[in-house]
Amino acid sequence: MKSLKSILKGFDPTKNKYISREFQSYGIYLAETLGDWRKKSLYIKLAKTLPRAVLEKALSFVKDSNADNKAALFMWKLKQMGAFKGKKASKDKTT
Repeated sequence: MKSLKSILKGFDPTKNKYISREFQSYGIYLAETLGDWRKKSLYIKLAKTLPRAVLEKALSFVKDSNADNKAALFMWKLKQMGAFKGKKASKDKTT
């Protein structure tokens, strides 16, 4: 993982004007590593809301595998690790 200092050192405000926070940069890194550029906003949100250690562990699991669909394996591993516990929307019971 890159340090914040190295990310800010390479930050060019004229070139990277839409990436202004560190979690955005990490979300883009996740999207590129997983080969799922179309869902980069999902990875940015995950980088913002989930602990970095959980994301790193799931990413290292995916990197070590020979999966065809790395993005699906990454999401499965996050679910298996319990990263989404308590995030489910509860339904209103009106009976």
